[in-house]
Amino acid sequence: MPLDYSAPDGETASIAVMRIGARGESRGPLITNPGGPGGSGLMSTILSYGGLADSRITENFDMVGFDPRGVGASTPAIECFTDAERDRIPALGSQGTTTPFTGDDARALADRCAERSGGPEVLAHVGTRDAARDMDMLRAALGQEQTNYLGQSYGTRLGAVYAEQFPTRVRAMILDGAVDSAAGTFERRVGAYAGFQEAFDSMAAFCATEGDCPLGDDPSRATEVFSDLVQPLRDNPIPALGAELTFDSAVGGVIAGLYSPTAWPRIIAGVDEVRAGRGDELLQLSYDFSLRDPSGAWTNQNEANYAINCMDEERLTPSESGDLRAATFRDAPFMDPGVDVTRDVHDGCESWPVQPTLGYPYAQDIEGLPETLVVAFTADPTTPYEGGRTFAENLGASLLTVRGSGHTVVMAGTNPCVDEMAADYLIDLTTPPPGATCES
Repeated sequence: MPLDYSAPDGETASIAVMRIGARGESRGPLITNPGGPGGSGLMSTILSYGGLADSRITENFDMVGFDPRGVGASTPAIECFTDAERDRIPALGSQGTTTPFTGDDARALADRCAERSGGPEVLAHVGTRDAARDMDMLRAALGQEQTNYLGQSYGTRLGAVYAEQFPTRVRAMILDGAVDSAAGTFERRVGAYAGFQEAFDSMAAFCATEGDCPLGDDPSRATEVFSDLVQPLRDNPIPALGAELTFDSAVGGVIAGLYSPTAWPRIIAGVDEVRAGRGDELLQLSYDFSLRDPSGAWTNQNEANYAINCMDEERLTPSESGDLRAATFRDAPFMDPGVDVTRDVHDGCESWPVQPTLGYPYAQDIEGLPETLVVAFTADPTTPYEGGRTFAENLGASLLTVRGSGHTVVMAGTNPCVDEMAADYLIDLTTPPPGATCES
């Protein structure tokens, strides 16, 4: 692909692609994206194929995953830190909400990412609008006049931008765990953290029914109990996996586990360990989420996430950044570090070499787009249901509501109700009836 689409004869980027053939007679490729941003489409293709091993989706479609520009096996890839450095950094730039980020930090991070990734021109061309153009090049390379696409979480943003730029080249599009395309950065992030607080409260209520809950038997006090345990880690980290569990990594581990109720027992075990002065389980949760392997090697998911968001998200002033942290701790008090970290806070992307290119709102009332399918959990911890409903309305899409807690479901192969409706849509373009719901 051209690194810069305005200079098609200039430098190029290589996009890594994996294709697994349909189990039956193929109706063509189904391009997928697992989210992030920064998630590897190659890895998710393997995992989703396993989850959909008995599905009509894999029987009828080739599964095609790709690493978006800057991600994973695509080149140039975004690199900012060595593995050893990454072990010591719980959050990157604009993605951190508990540790203040200074102007000097932002400049140093942009400089080191440019130096290790191939220069400022690479950082300037990893946004979603460029990735959507790459996806259309992939459609052409696959020999298809129209695209079948399944995007999850951030992949719904990529899908929406693709639909906005190439509406007539869409045949079918499932957008699962939708990122609200009408909400700006501040509103959307506060909403996401409020969703994590709701998931934390649900996890605490579950814990209280299990007996000997380390958060206590009164869910209304669970946030207070948790804060009493983890706030001291700001100044006094505890041993964990040969390293240390800090306040930031403890909260990061809990957030990682809140994406799915299946991980709640791990959070509970981790909090119990903290009571005993160890942090292994919570740190391992954060490692698992970021795909750090047992040898200590990290993928570049976190660096790519940071870089892509710098090209997509609205830039906040220091005052707005401080307000974001204050609003976060108001709506998600389990994340509150217990000290004032709302002053002299800079956007981690303020020294990025170019301004963002996405623009808000985007993908509104697209002419020529066929009916798409949006899937949304009623208790999604990071992309709230109301945002998914608004997203569907703005796309003119059908909405499939999944009652329960979770984040994305279509590629897991764990919900027969969702699987059948998704397969009906992809194969026959039959959308669910208005008001359709599935239980989680």
